[in-house]
Amino acid sequence: MDIPFNKPYTTGKEAEYLTLATESGHISGNGAYTQKCHDFFQKRYKFHNNLLTTSCTDALEMAAILSNTQPGDEVICPSFAFVSTANAFVLRGAKVVFADSMPGNPNIDASTIESLITDRTKVVVIIHYGGVACEMSSILKLIEKYNLILIEDAAQSIDSFYKGKPLGTFGHFATFSFHETKNIISGEGGLLVVNDKSYVDRAEIIWEKGTNRAAFFRGEIDKYGWVDVGSSFLPSELTASFLYAQLEALDEIQNIRYRIWNNYFEKLSVLQNEGNIQLPLIPEYASNNAHMFYLLCHERDRLIAHLRKRGIHAVFHYLPLHNSPYYKDKHDGRILGNSVRFSETLLRLPFYNDLRLEEQEYIIKSLLEFYR
Repeated sequence: MDIPFNKPYTTGKEAEYLTLATESGHISGNGAYTQKCHDFFQKRYKFHNNLLTTSCTDALEMAAILSNTQPGDEVICPSFAFVSTANAFVLRGAKVVFADSMPGNPNIDASTIESLITDRTKVVVIIHYGGVACEMSSILKLIEKYNLILIEDAAQSIDSFYKGKPLGTFGHFATFSFHETKNIISGEGGLLVVNDKSYVDRAEIIWEKGTNRAAFFRGEIDKYGWVDVGSSFLPSELTASFLYAQLEALDEIQNIRYRIWNNYFEKLSVLQNEGNIQLPLIPEYASNNAHMFYLLCHERDRLIAHLRKRGIHAVFHYLPLHNSPYYKDKHDGRILGNSVRFSETLLRLPFYNDLRLEEQEYIIKSLLEFYR
């Protein structure tokens, strides 16, 4: 048996919509399918304004530009993160100040943020790891107290909530990913959410390569030109059409993922009860969008090898950014023990919609065998 870590899931509508987009005569960005996607997010999650992007990385880079991040500014960011989260601000010349994870889950430890704030701090970036919300109440109080910009890296957080409110609605900006490993996919792809009305017009200009082209096509101006910085952040209609097919099936996709997640949790609880592993912790204020299933273990390399011999491809996740070859000499020397611990013990199990029950039971049996 060969079970990959991930396998892209399609609903059956993607090819039809790709054909329709192609036949429409408009396959560059910001067409009919882009608008359909924008409308979906606004109606379902009440995002104030959103823009499809070619990736979550691009959405983060747009957020960094919109935040007017400059050389000398400081940006607080979790160390247990993908490089794009920090790189977006490094590209603007900012200094990244890394924060540790919580003891119980990989999210940023909100209790440590205030001690990292200086008169040069401009932005706080948080990541809702695995689609599980950060502790937003205390974070929002700090943002207001120090008049900072909050960015939610919600790459993994489609259809996730904090106390019933959708993730992506708390920050000045939020970013989502539709990479093939996410719940909803378009191969590559992302979304920038702009919750602060004062940034909406500029966001569209940056999205359109620094021009007011979108306003021109709406008939609001009689010509368009270069009015700000920007880049080619918007995806093609082909990407948008593929994504829209996925969005239409969001509830169906999520129901399948919940069944897989819950089966893992139920069947592997015995190993947690025996003290062999630790399963994901979902705080009472957070929902679970079944983005991934991970466990924490002290013999991870041996366990990965054990599973690999059985054709099961389980993988670790982030390496701490504060210890990375690029940034370790720039880090201030603080020990971020929880970030390191998650990096050394976290193991992600195969998780995708086409994972058959017999395959999942084989994975579970192989894990039980390792600890028996």
